[in-house]
Amino acid sequence: MDYTIITPSLNYGRFLGECLGSVAAQEGVRYEHLIFDSGSTDHSAEVAFKFPHATWLQEPDRGMSDAINKGFNQAKGDWVMWLNADDRLKPGALAAMIDALKKSHADVVYGDYDFVNEEGNLTRKMKVPRWSAFVHIHHHCYVPSTAAFYRKTTIIDDGHRLRNDFHYVMDGEFYARLNFMGKSFQHLPISIADFRMHGANASQRHLGKSRDMETILAAERQHLESRAVRRAYGITLFEDPYLNGLADGLLWLAAKGGKALMKL
Repeated sequence: MDYTIITPSLNYGRFLGECLGSVAAQEGVRYEHLIFDSGSTDHSAEVAFKFPHATWLQEPDRGMSDAINKGFNQAKGDWVMWLNADDRLKPGALAAMIDALKKSHADVVYGDYDFVNEEGNLTRKMKVPRWSAFVHIHHHCYVPSTAAFYRKTTIIDDGHRLRNDFHYVMDGEFYARLNFMGKSFQHLPISIADFRMHGANASQRHLGKSRDMETILAAERQHLESRAVRRAYGITLFEDPYLNGLADGLLWLAAKGGKALMKL
């Protein structure tokens, strides 16, 4: 089997049909599509049952990372990816990748993606640069999880999993840890997926200024995960956390400049 596609879902029935339809339309490859639903109360199950290619599994979990890890545990494909319930694959994306994946020696291979709005209309085309651990850790996670493929024999079978205690930048921590352990990354200039931006995106939910304490605490938890990634896998110059905060700002600017150079 060429691919395992894992879709975590909770009350995303309004988007799930497009997600599953985009997978069902893929031709020229062999795949399994596993949907892990933690207990939707909307019409998600009704939508899923319209797509016989997919395996619908509804059971409690400890969050999105846990749901994806369940998929990792069951995956049979040579390459494994996760596709969020509100995202969708480009037509022919899996077939376009398969020959390159068979020739690749990398452990993680990722392509490009586009941003679409809640209605599914294109808002921005994204061309992703080659891998740089420095830019990834000190600027932002730019490897699109919805357009990344993990080699089963060296990533999944080796037991690498998402951290269940990460709820916002679980992909960023995952990639930084894989890099730290010597896994290799490769970018291919193939457009793989549409990433849908809407009000409920986990990684975008708490951005912006606010005086509301609950909103501030939620945002700080998200930023805390990114800081933890920098402390564990990046450059840490001081014992004092406030001095490290100042250094993080300078390193962020340097990483941002490095990313701009890679795009040239």
